[in-house]
Formats: sequence, structure tokens, C-alpha cells
Amino acid sequence: MTENPSIYAQAGVDTAAGDIAVELMKSAVAKTHGPEVMGGVGGFAGLFDASALKSYDRPLLATSTDGVGTKVAIAQAIDKHDTIGQDLVGMVVDDIVVVGAKPLVMTDYIACGKVVPERIADIVRGIARACEETGTALVGGETAEHPGLLKADEYDVAGAAVGVVEADKLLGPQRVTNGDVVIALAASGFHSNGYSLVRHILARNDVLYTDHSNELGGTYGEVLLEPTRLYTMPLLEILADPQLGHGIHALSHVTGGGIAANLARVLPEGSWSEVDRTSWSPLPVFRHLTELGGHTLESAEGAWNLGIGMFVIASSDSAKGIIDALNAKGIESWVTGRVSTEARDFVGFEQGAKGINGGAVRLTGAYAN
Repeated sequence: MTENPSIYAQAGVDTAAGDIAVELMKSAVAKTHGPEVMGGVGGFAGLFDASALKSYDRPLLATSTDGVGTKVAIAQAIDKHDTIGQDLVGMVVDDIVVVGAKPLVMTDYIACGKVVPERIADIVRGIARACEETGTALVGGETAEHPGLLKADEYDVAGAAVGVVEADKLLGPQRVTNGDVVIALAASGFHSNGYSLVRHILARNDVLYTDHSNELGGTYGEVLLEPTRLYTMPLLEILADPQLGHGIHALSHVTGGGIAANLARVLPEGSWSEVDRTSWSPLPVFRHLTELGGHTLESAEGAWNLGIGMFVIASSDSAKGIIDALNAKGIESWVTGRVSTEARDFVGFEQGAKGINGGAVRLTGAYAN
């Protein structure tokens, strides 16, 4: 029995608005679909033809799920929703490439207080654009209206993705050896981590997202919504290169927990590395926010990426070629440390994170100007 739409509308749920949002996003979603996707948009489940995996000797499925944290509050505050979708894809898909996996499919979930079709379509179009850029098929999603739980202009987004990697090409600590080089890949900004601290600093200083900052060259809201950089396709292309791919031993996505903790997660237990602060200068937005909050850059290392979005751990003889290839693909990269297995005490080091007993990492030196 179908529920009377007018009765549901009295409770604050507008199913017709949801249908309009789907129509607005359909073409963008379709652009992410290759011949492997079956059924199109609107089914109860997304379908992906996995027969291509027959070419793998031992395919391992990689999966990841995430959201974008309180960055959505800034998007809502300045009514700009066309980039938050890229943030979601970056948080999810760039975790999958860390193990060397190629992303296959992604689904999204949007919970909101009120379905505004144009807003929902903006969010999903951003997801679709980023999925297209990373070679990921957006095969399904859900928009849920939660009146009474969320305000009319509030929403949250989450996503999940699945990828595949050949077992003997799996990246991780098991490949890392003494003398490997740690390569830093530049971030575009905060990406999608540490925004609770950002918002706390701005609130304590009575700064509005619509306020203009001369130091940053724009309004705070615009600068803070800089989309998360997508590393998946450039890294997959290098991994597939017969000359360079074998030299990559591990990758680390610098997300929640900051620089040292995330690098430590992909180093083998007993190994260590020192990240050289003198090798880069944190972006102006990091410097400005730490100064505004009365903090030091060093004190923010456990919350913000400070300009490093990903690490590549590679053999010393392949490091230069990998850096040159990344720079050619528009991702500024540089050597920032080396891995050692020599015995030492780990005072002042961070060891592992998120339940992983990995290696030990600390940052040394002073940041470049």
C-alpha cells in the first residue's frame, strides 16, 4: 500500500523534491559509468559487471568509507555546495589507492533537514565530477530527509567505495625497507580534516565566513572550501609505469591525526623516519589560522596536514623519477625524509596510529619561510 504523499509532506518529508533532485543529477552521474555499470540510476542496488576481475590472478577487494567532517558547516554557511562532493571522493577513494588498488565503484549518502533539489544536485554533481576524474563509477546513492532532526539548511554526507588490487602488487609496510625515501605530495589546503579546530579559531575571534582576508586573498569561506586534491589517477598511472611502479613500496593519505601519525601507520614496526620541516613551507592559510588562534605550526601537526596530502615511500633509486612524474602531473612533490631500521630510542616519536603498531615518526627542524 502506497502512503499518501500529502500525509508524508505534513511530517516534513517531500518525496517529490527528491525525485526532482535525481533528475537534476542524472547526467553527471551517467558520465561516471563505463560498460561495466548495469541498470543506470534509480535502482535499489547499483550493479557492476565484475567479469573483468577474471584477468587477475588473485584479486583483492579494497573498501573504504568516510565523510567530510564539519567542513559541511562552512558550505552551508556560505550556501556553496558544488565542491563538497569532491572532498567526499577524495577522502574515500584516496584511501583505496593507498594499498595500490584501482577504485571501481562508489555510493553516497546525504542526510538533510529538507530536500532542496538544486542543493542536492550540486553536491552529487561534485561527487560525480570527482568520480569521473578518479575513474570511479558512481553506481548508487541515497538522500534522506530528516525533518526535526536536522534543520532545513543542514546536511551531512558520507560515501563508500570498493576497489581492486592484484595480491602481489599490494602496497604497505611489508614492502618498506631500510633506506627507502619518503616523498611528500603537496596538499591543496586543509582537505577535509581539522575543521573543528578551524571553526573554533574563527568563532573565538568573531570572524565570519563572509569576512574578507587580505592575507588569504578572499573570504574565509571561499578559501576554506578549497576542494581536496585528488591523488588517485596520477598515482595509479605511475604504479602502472613499468619503469617507476615497482619502486613505490607504500603510500600514506594524510587525513585525521595529522602528519606523523599517518606516516607511521604505513611503516613496518621497528622502523622510523624523521620528516624534515625545512623541506617545505606550509600554505598561507595554515600560517594565518595558527597565528589567529595564538598557536604554532608545530602544535597543529596532529590536526592539520600543513600542506602535505599524501606520502609516497619509494626505493632510493626510483625516487627522482617518481618526483619528476608527479610534478609533470601537476602535483608538487619533494623528498622529506628516509626510512631507517637502525636501532634507536623513540623518545619524541609517534608510533603507529588507529590501532596499528607501525613505525615511528617525528618532525624535525624549522619550517621554511
